[in-house]
Amino acid sequence: MSTIINVITTADGREALERIGRSLLERRLVACLQVVGPIKSFYWWKGSIEEAEEWMAIMKTRGELYEQVEKEIRALHPYDVPEIMAVEAQRVSEAYEKWVAAETQGP
Repeated sequence: MSTIINVITTADGREALERIGRSLLERRLVACLQVVGPIKSFYWWKGSIEEAEEWMAIMKTRGELYEQVEKEIRALHPYDVPEIMAVEAQRVSEAYEKWVAAETQGP
């Protein structure tokens, strides 16, 4: 079967992540979007430690779609350097794996 990945990104508002996620869902690049937050982030930016309230999106897809998902996120994301990372699922139930694969096959 397919390798299932979780693609994670963050933004300063829930609405931005919902817009990105809906675009990915409509294009069948992801099977599921979960938006979590708010969260508190601390990070280096331009030589200083920054802190911000952010929201996190976790999207389920197939590993072979990562490049397309990343490209779409970059095109729609409000940040100059958005967090975009994929975490490969080590173990996935067979039924869920089949569902993700089916929902990301296109119309």
